[in-house]
Amino acid sequence: MTKIFCVANQKGGVGKTTTTVNLAAGLAKLDQRVLLVDLDPQGNATMGAGINKAKLTCSIYEVLLGMSDVKTARVRSEAGKFDVLPANRELAGAEVEMVELENRDKRLRDALKEVSADYDFILIDCPPALSMLTLNGLCAAHGVIIPMQCEYYALEGLSDLSNTIKKVAVNLNPDLKIVGLLRVMFDPRMTLSQQVSDQLEQHFGDKVFATVIPRNVRLAEAPSYGMPGVVFDPSSKGAQAYIAFGAEMLERIKLLDAK
Repeated sequence: MTKIFCVANQKGGVGKTTTTVNLAAGLAKLDQRVLLVDLDPQGNATMGAGINKAKLTCSIYEVLLGMSDVKTARVRSEAGKFDVLPANRELAGAEVEMVELENRDKRLRDALKEVSADYDFILIDCPPALSMLTLNGLCAAHGVIIPMQCEYYALEGLSDLSNTIKKVAVNLNPDLKIVGLLRVMFDPRMTLSQQVSDQLEQHFGDKVFATVIPRNVRLAEAPSYGMPGVVFDPSSKGAQAYIAFGAEMLERIKLLDAK
């Protein structure tokens, strides 16, 4: 069965797109069939996968508004060896246009049904806001991966996001659950980072992924070359961490399926 996961956090700049792109490429390296869905009007995941968002003839915008389908709009990331449902700035107008549509919060879920058999994983990169686009992602997903930096403000935002996920699970998508928290941009030299990391483990236990993504220059450089970090410099600490995270995801899913 296809696993659909949102990568979400309403706080900006916490590594959602980096995580989505590199997890997609990491899973592809582990022989998984992956579709990356770019649900952010900035289109950074599209660009990070090596696709020129300025030259798109069809995107997720047309899919959400019913003017196209996923099979027509998806493109191949040759760099990452996975498929992408791309986005560009047109997507910013979709929220206003979706207000008048039926099942506006389930448009993405319904669109993905026709291609779900083609993939082992569908990863959705959500925008940094609890918006109609994010709500579409949450309604389509089986679970949420929350990347977060180990700093005080991140803990504040985590409670808001957890409450939103609970509300969506109760009212719109009973399958939705938090898959895990991923510590990103981690700097072990900072005492605060270690303290927040310890707090996360105390409060959330096995919901915190064992893999920790370090702060890494090569991961930051990779998007400018149109490549996932795990392809751009596979030997870098950041790339190695994301490949390890992909392997941990597969193991965690096996455990969840066994329960």
